[in-house]
Amino acid sequence: MKTKGERTREHILETAEGIILQRGFVGTSIENILEQARITKGGFFYHFDGKIDLARKLLERYLVQDAEFFGMLEKQARDLSEDPLQQLLIFLKLMAQSMADLPGTHPGCLVAAFTYESQQFDDEIRTLTAEGARSWRRFFLELFTRIEEKYPMRTDQPLEELAEMLIVILEGGIIVSKIADNQQILPQQLLQYRNYLRLLYGDA
Repeated sequence: MKTKGERTREHILETAEGIILQRGFVGTSIENILEQARITKGGFFYHFDGKIDLARKLLERYLVQDAEFFGMLEKQARDLSEDPLQQLLIFLKLMAQSMADLPGTHPGCLVAAFTYESQQFDDEIRTLTAEGARSWRRFFLELFTRIEEKYPMRTDQPLEELAEMLIVILEGGIIVSKIADNQQILPQQLLQYRNYLRLLYGDA
Protein backbone atom coordinates (compact mmCIF):
# COMPACT_ATOMS: atom_id res chain seq x y z
CA MET A 1 0.00 0.00 0.00
CA LYS A 2 1.33 3.40 -0.96
CA THR A 3 2.11 6.00 1.68
CA LYS A 4 0.41 9.38 1.67
CA GLY A 5 3.58 10.93 0.30
CA GLU A 6 3.75 8.40 -2.54
CA ARG A 7 0.11 9.03 -3.41
CA THR A 8 0.72 12.78 -3.44
CA ARG A 9 3.77 12.38 -5.68
CA GLU A 10 1.79 10.18 -8.08
CA HIS A 11 -1.05 12.71 -8.12
CA ILE A 12 1.37 15.49 -9.05
CA LEU A 13 2.88 13.38 -11.83
CA GLU A 14 -0.52 12.44 -13.26
CA THR A 15 -1.68 16.05 -13.17
CA ALA A 16 1.51 17.37 -14.73
CA GLU A 17 1.49 14.78 -17.51
CA GLY A 18 -2.07 15.67 -18.49
CA ILE A 19 -1.29 19.39 -18.65
CA ILE A 20 1.99 18.94 -20.54
CA LEU A 21 0.36 16.72 -23.15
CA GLN A 22 -2.23 19.44 -23.72
CA ARG A 23 -0.07 22.57 -23.51
CA GLY A 24 3.49 21.38 -24.05
CA PHE A 25 6.33 21.61 -21.56
CA VAL A 26 7.06 25.30 -22.18
CA GLY A 27 3.37 26.15 -21.95
CA THR A 28 3.04 24.45 -18.58
CA SER A 29 4.06 26.33 -15.45
CA ILE A 30 4.53 25.01 -11.95
CA GLU A 31 1.64 27.27 -10.99
CA ASN A 32 -0.62 25.47 -13.50
CA ILE A 33 0.28 22.17 -11.87
CA LEU A 34 -0.23 23.51 -8.34
CA GLU A 35 -3.65 24.85 -9.25
CA GLN A 36 -4.92 21.67 -10.91
CA ALA A 37 -3.33 19.29 -8.42
CA ARG A 38 -4.52 21.49 -5.54
CA ILE A 39 -1.23 21.37 -3.69
CA THR A 40 1.03 24.02 -2.21
CA LYS A 41 4.35 25.11 -3.67
CA GLY A 42 6.02 23.59 -0.64
CA GLY A 43 4.28 20.30 -1.34
CA PHE A 44 5.55 20.35 -4.91
CA PHE A 45 9.15 21.10 -4.00
CA TYR A 46 9.09 18.45 -1.30
CA HIS A 47 8.83 15.88 -4.10
CA PHE A 48 10.66 17.61 -6.99
CA ASP A 49 13.66 19.92 -7.23
CA GLY A 50 12.03 21.92 -10.00
CA LYS A 51 10.40 21.69 -13.38
CA ILE A 52 13.30 19.85 -15.06
CA ASP A 53 13.42 17.30 -12.25
CA LEU A 54 9.68 16.83 -12.69
CA ALA A 55 10.19 16.25 -16.43
CA ARG A 56 12.84 13.61 -15.70
CA LYS A 57 10.60 11.77 -13.25
CA LEU A 58 7.67 11.99 -15.65
CA LEU A 59 9.68 10.48 -18.47
CA GLU A 60 11.08 7.69 -16.31
CA ARG A 61 7.56 6.85 -15.11
CA TYR A 62 6.16 6.96 -18.65
CA LEU A 63 8.79 4.57 -20.01
CA VAL A 64 8.18 2.10 -17.18
CA GLN A 65 4.43 2.22 -17.83
CA ASP A 66 4.97 1.69 -21.57
CA ALA A 67 7.21 -1.32 -20.94
CA GLU A 68 4.64 -2.79 -18.56
CA PHE A 69 1.83 -2.23 -21.09
CA PHE A 70 3.73 -3.88 -23.96
CA GLY A 71 4.81 -6.71 -21.66
CA MET A 72 1.24 -7.32 -20.52
CA LEU A 73 -0.03 -7.53 -24.11
CA GLU A 74 2.82 -9.83 -25.11
CA LYS A 75 2.07 -12.16 -22.20
CA GLN A 76 -1.60 -12.31 -23.16
CA ALA A 77 -0.61 -13.11 -26.75
CA ARG A 78 1.78 -15.86 -25.60
CA ASP A 79 -0.95 -17.35 -23.42
CA LEU A 80 -3.25 -17.53 -26.43
CA SER A 81 -0.81 -19.02 -28.96
CA GLU A 82 2.57 -20.74 -29.12
CA ASP A 83 3.14 -19.63 -32.71
CA PRO A 84 5.34 -16.48 -32.96
CA LEU A 85 3.50 -15.01 -35.95
CA GLN A 86 0.11 -15.54 -34.33
CA GLN A 87 1.49 -14.03 -31.12
CA LEU A 88 2.39 -10.81 -32.96
CA LEU A 89 -0.96 -10.68 -34.75
CA ILE A 90 -2.75 -11.17 -31.44
CA PHE A 91 -0.51 -8.57 -29.80
CA LEU A 92 -1.47 -5.99 -32.43
CA LYS A 93 -5.18 -6.82 -32.15
CA LEU A 94 -5.04 -6.46 -28.36
CA MET A 95 -3.25 -3.15 -28.70
CA ALA A 96 -5.81 -1.88 -31.19
CA GLN A 97 -8.62 -2.90 -28.85
CA SER A 98 -6.92 -1.14 -25.95
CA MET A 99 -6.65 2.07 -27.98
CA ALA A 100 -10.26 1.79 -29.14
CA ASP A 101 -11.46 1.31 -25.56
CA LEU A 102 -9.92 4.53 -24.27
CA PRO A 103 -12.51 7.03 -23.00
CA GLY A 104 -11.39 9.50 -25.67
CA THR A 105 -8.59 10.06 -28.15
CA HIS A 106 -5.17 8.99 -26.94
CA PRO A 107 -3.83 11.83 -24.75
CA GLY A 108 -0.42 11.77 -26.41
CA CYS A 109 3.10 10.48 -25.95
CA LEU A 110 5.54 12.12 -23.56
CA VAL A 111 8.53 10.86 -25.54
CA ALA A 112 7.22 12.62 -28.64
CA ALA A 113 6.22 15.72 -26.68
CA PHE A 114 9.67 16.02 -25.11
CA THR A 115 11.32 15.43 -28.49
CA TYR A 116 9.42 18.38 -29.97
CA GLU A 117 10.82 20.59 -27.21
CA SER A 118 14.20 18.92 -26.78
CA GLN A 119 15.99 22.28 -26.63
CA GLN A 120 14.34 22.86 -23.25
CA PHE A 121 15.99 19.86 -21.62
CA ASP A 122 19.40 18.78 -20.44
CA ASP A 123 21.43 15.93 -21.94
CA GLU A 124 20.11 13.41 -19.42
CA ILE A 125 16.50 13.92 -20.45
CA ARG A 126 17.39 13.94 -24.16
CA THR A 127 19.25 10.66 -23.63
CA LEU A 128 16.27 9.18 -21.78
CA THR A 129 13.97 10.21 -24.62
CA ALA A 130 16.19 8.57 -27.22
CA GLU A 131 16.59 5.43 -25.12
CA GLY A 132 12.82 5.20 -24.78
CA ALA A 133 12.43 5.03 -28.56
CA ARG A 134 15.29 2.52 -28.82
CA SER A 135 13.68 0.31 -26.16
CA TRP A 136 10.46 0.18 -28.19
CA ARG A 137 12.48 -0.74 -31.27
CA ARG A 138 14.29 -3.54 -29.41
CA PHE A 139 11.02 -4.91 -28.05
CA PHE A 140 9.29 -5.03 -31.44
CA LEU A 141 12.42 -6.31 -33.18
CA GLU A 142 12.54 -9.27 -30.80
CA LEU A 143 8.98 -10.19 -31.82
CA PHE A 144 9.99 -10.17 -35.49
CA THR A 145 13.19 -12.09 -34.83
CA ARG A 146 11.21 -14.95 -33.33
CA ILE A 147 8.97 -15.01 -36.42
CA GLU A 148 11.96 -15.04 -38.79
CA GLU A 149 13.11 -18.36 -37.36
CA LYS A 150 9.89 -20.02 -38.53
CA TYR A 151 8.32 -17.99 -41.35
CA PRO A 152 9.84 -16.67 -44.60
CA MET A 153 8.53 -13.39 -45.99
CA ARG A 154 6.95 -13.16 -49.41
CA THR A 155 9.15 -10.14 -50.08
CA ASP A 156 12.21 -9.62 -47.91
CA GLN A 157 11.95 -6.59 -45.65
CA PRO A 158 14.53 -5.57 -43.01
CA LEU A 159 13.21 -6.55 -39.58
CA GLU A 160 14.54 -3.29 -38.13
CA GLU A 161 12.38 -1.33 -40.55
CA LEU A 162 9.29 -3.35 -39.69
CA ALA A 163 9.89 -2.61 -36.00
CA GLU A 164 10.39 1.08 -36.74
CA MET A 165 7.27 1.13 -38.91
CA LEU A 166 5.18 0.04 -35.95
CA ILE A 167 6.62 2.89 -33.86
CA VAL A 168 5.81 5.35 -36.66
CA ILE A 169 2.23 4.04 -36.85
CA LEU A 170 1.79 4.37 -33.09
CA GLU A 171 3.20 7.88 -32.87
CA GLY A 172 1.62 9.08 -36.12
CA GLY A 173 -1.71 7.51 -35.23
CA ILE A 174 -1.77 9.36 -31.92
CA ILE A 175 -1.09 12.68 -33.63
CA VAL A 176 -3.59 12.23 -36.47
CA SER A 177 -6.26 10.96 -34.06
CA LYS A 178 -5.88 14.13 -32.02
CA ILE A 179 -5.88 16.40 -35.08
CA ALA A 180 -9.01 14.78 -36.48
CA ASP A 181 -10.55 14.26 -33.03
CA ASN A 182 -11.24 10.71 -34.13
CA GLN A 183 -10.41 8.04 -31.58
CA GLN A 184 -10.66 5.22 -34.14
CA ILE A 185 -7.79 6.32 -36.39
CA LEU A 186 -5.05 4.85 -34.19
CA PRO A 187 -6.65 1.39 -33.75
CA GLN A 188 -7.59 1.33 -37.43
CA GLN A 189 -3.98 1.95 -38.45
CA LEU A 190 -2.74 -0.75 -36.09
CA LEU A 191 -5.13 -3.21 -37.71
CA GLN A 192 -4.00 -2.12 -41.18
CA TYR A 193 -0.42 -2.81 -40.14
CA ARG A 194 -1.57 -6.21 -38.87
CA ASN A 195 -3.15 -6.91 -42.28
CA TYR A 196 0.10 -5.89 -43.98
CA LEU A 197 2.04 -8.40 -41.88
CA ARG A 198 -0.42 -11.16 -42.72
CA LEU A 199 0.17 -10.49 -46.42
CA LEU A 200 3.91 -10.18 -45.92
CA TYR A 201 4.18 -13.53 -44.19
CA GLY A 202 1.53 -15.21 -46.32
CA ASP A 203 -0.77 -15.81 -43.34
CA ALA A 204 -4.33 -16.38 -44.53
